[in-house]
Amino acid sequence: MTSTPDLIVVGSGIIGLATAFLAHEQGRTVTVIDSADRPVGSSIQNFGHACFTGQADIIQDVAAVARDGWRRAAAAAGFWAAESGTWIPATTDAEMQVLREFADHRGADQVTLVDAAGVAAGIGHPGLAAVGGAHLPWDMRVNPREAAPVLADWLAREGVAFVWNTQVTGVADGVVETVRGDFRATDVVVCPGYRLMGLFPELAERHELRVCTLVMTLIDRPDRIPAELGMLTGTSLARYDGFAAMPGAGALREELAHREPELVDCIANLMVAGIPGGLLVGDSHAYSLSPEPFIDEEIGQLLLNRATGLLGIDRPVVRQRWLGQYADSPATNLILDRPDSRTTVAVVASGIGMTLSFGVADLALTGGSVSGFRPAGDRRVTCT
Repeated sequence: MTSTPDLIVVGSGIIGLATAFLAHEQGRTVTVIDSADRPVGSSIQNFGHACFTGQADIIQDVAAVARDGWRRAAAAAGFWAAESGTWIPATTDAEMQVLREFADHRGADQVTLVDAAGVAAGIGHPGLAAVGGAHLPWDMRVNPREAAPVLADWLAREGVAFVWNTQVTGVADGVVETVRGDFRATDVVVCPGYRLMGLFPELAERHELRVCTLVMTLIDRPDRIPAELGMLTGTSLARYDGFAAMPGAGALREELAHREPELVDCIANLMVAGIPGGLLVGDSHAYSLSPEPFIDEEIGQLLLNRATGLLGIDRPVVRQRWLGQYADSPATNLILDRPDSRTTVAVVASGIGMTLSFGVADLALTGGSVSGFRPAGDRRVTCT
């Protein structure tokens, strides 16, 4: 490096790239350092479903910043972003009750209740057996396989320096130690995901950080199903903190335990998201400090059967399966720590990193915080 940048970002996942994007907007000089040669981690392995509305009340201001950031980044870098919202079919009265309560709580601008025909039309399945549903118009869709790589390429063309294939071994007081020597900057934002354990092990242990693995599938999309589809289900109402805080969520969890014990056992958040290459279907959740790489075919088939049943797809064509990974903590959804005056660590410790990325990046750059941002319940046993 011939000059000292204003900011070094460690990690080229979507939170690191969002941080670089916002800093670049502010006119700061930025360098991004990553151990890979392109974004290949958690940010390309997920749904690309920016579910702002379903997050906890306490994080809604951050979600609004994130939504605005996604819109600006998509317009600047030219990647696909659909403001198509989220459809939630309610197949039982308990699911519909949670949606009614959530609509009353958040208001008509965030939640539109629809009848059975309306939600069936929304997901492209006229024969859907539903009692009703909801549409969340603020939610967005991006292609996770495109967004981070395209944003990184655009940032590089805009003058952000990228140092690829370079393992970071330590960060402190504006110095980033790597296998290629030391890099210096005025400030450093570290966005390592679950690799936090290798850089700040005591911080990771304090928050009980672990790796969450999830079974994911890509299938062909029938023409009748919208390409920008974002669909949550009853398991999502028990999992996402905004829904799970409603009075009817407890009854829904009990119902799911009896109606869908297999989904509860694999800690499922049954979702479907459309991308240009098909439909993303998932997902289950398993937690470990050192996860094994194997995909459980029974879990993959269970998720596929339930999702295609809701969409009326009789013979799904599977194109890919993979085991996604992201950082998770049973104690907090967000690790935002400042080990010294020039270092900020930012890790979303749940499956909402893509959703909140630009909002968390804003907190990291401005010194902000969100106190009390915790899971609504024990995700290991109740799907929340």
